[in-house]
Order: sequence, then C-alpha cells, then structure tokens
Amino acid sequence: MAVPAYASPLEKTWHYTYLVLCTLIFLFLIAPILIIIPLSFNAEPYFTFTQKMLSFDPEGYSLRWYDSLLTFGMQEPDRMRDASWWLDVWQNAQWVQVAKHSVIIGIFATLLATFLGTLAALGLSRPEMPWRRPIMAILISPMIVPIIITATGLFFFYSKTGLANSYPGIILAHATLGIPFVIITVTATLVGFDHSLSRAAASLGASPRTTFFRVIMPLILPGMVSGGLFAFVTSFDEVVVVLFVADHSQQTIPRQMWNGIREQISPAILAVATILVFVSIALLTTVELLRRRSDRVRGVTGR
Repeated sequence: MAVPAYASPLEKTWHYTYLVLCTLIFLFLIAPILIIIPLSFNAEPYFTFTQKMLSFDPEGYSLRWYDSLLTFGMQEPDRMRDASWWLDVWQNAQWVQVAKHSVIIGIFATLLATFLGTLAALGLSRPEMPWRRPIMAILISPMIVPIIITATGLFFFYSKTGLANSYPGIILAHATLGIPFVIITVTATLVGFDHSLSRAAASLGASPRTTFFRVIMPLILPGMVSGGLFAFVTSFDEVVVVLFVADHSQQTIPRQMWNGIREQISPAILAVATILVFVSIALLTTVELLRRRSDRVRGVTGR
C-alpha cells in the first residue's frame, strides 16, 4: 500500500519501518522451508550446504535422494526400470508404503471428521441450542489442549477398548483432531446463512432432508471442503498420536521421518519434507480459493 501524499515524515518513517519489520518476520518464519528445499538436492549425504552447492556447481546437486524414496526397500532396485520395476516400487518401496498408509488414513479420517463436524456445526448454529458456548469449547478442545495430553488420553482409552494398535483407532484419533477445524469453518460459513431460505423451502413442502441437500448444503459446501482439507492436513502431518496408538508396523510418513531421524539420518528425509511442503501449499491454495468462492456465494465483499 502506497504512502498517502499528505503523510507526515514521521508517518512515512513508521510506514517503511513497519514494512521492514514485516519482511524480517516473514523471512524468519519461512527460512526453515527455504533451507530445506535446496538441501534436498544435495549430491552428498550431508545436511549442510557443500562448497559445490554454494558455488552453484551442477555436480553439487542431484536427485539421488528423491530416487531413494522409490528404491529404499525394493527387492531389485537396480534392475531395468520397466513395468515390473514400478510394480516392485508399489509393493515393496518403504516410503511408498508409508505414503499409502498416510493417504488412506487421511482420507477416512477426513470423511469422518467432515461428517461429524458438519453435524455439530449445524446443531450449534441453531439459536434454540442450549449451552452452545460450553459445547463449542469442548468440541474444539483437541486443537487447544497440548497434543501430548490428547495422545496420552487416547492411548489409555484405546488400551481399554481394544482400539490400540489398529487402523480404526488411528483413523478415529485423527478424526478427533480434525473435527475442530471442520466445526470452525462450517460455523463461519453458517454465520452469513439466511435461515429464511430453510423456512421458505419448508413452506413449499420440502422435507428436512431435501432442504438440507438442495438449499443448505450448496451454500455451506465450501466451508465443509475447507474444513475437510484442514482435517486431511492435520492427519497427514500428525506423528505424536501415531507414536502412542499405532503398532510398530503401522507406519505413516511423519512416523517414518521420525524413525529416520532417530535411526539413520539421511537427506531422503529432506526430500520428503520438500514434497510435503508443496502438497501443503497446494492444499492451502485450494482452501483460499474455496474461501473466496464462499464469500461470493454469500455476497461478502472479497478482500
């Protein structure tokens, strides 16, 4: 934003100081990401910039760590890369297996969190709902309470119910962490919802089911999808709960990265981190586009 022509020297000084401070804070927050991305292309097995990398020597850069994501755990990684090689990757590559686990768990946890969170938001949005604020506080508590406390509670609860060391237990745990995001986004969408539309649909003979699917859902769908994306990212990046409630064979990408840091430090972890960064950017971009669409649908002026 440009400084107004009538601004005093003090106001201009503060304006530029403010821009410098914001730039420094932004660089401080994004610096770890900016460092990880080039390090993932390091040709040497180090977590530091080599002399060749600093001098931009092409020999200092390589895709070997991205290639290791496909070959680690394969039965025949050195054979010709034909259809059978890719089948070997799909069936045996360690990182591919944990990626499949993360995606499957994330999808089911997202569907469950979106369904339950949307129902909770619809109930909390009704004016006749008693004790709305205490109930809202309880439902969003998983995103406020430290994750280690939630993981410990889930561990003891699952140990008594038989859900520990099982995929349904992991999915339910991740859904628990994702529900608050769905509630918040859907509730924010319902703030601008005109309830007279529901009454008009009912006066025209529409059943509650028809009213929801034909009137309410199209308007709150951007909020549902946004909350679902946040729930998926939460599940996809979560490691603490998995360490508590999952079996040693139930590996996800964050848990495999954690194991790699503890057991064998390899720049392949940086390659995975770089991929996750771009996945997160794509998901957040989708959320922003959905937010803008929701504002247009509700007639809110975009910023």
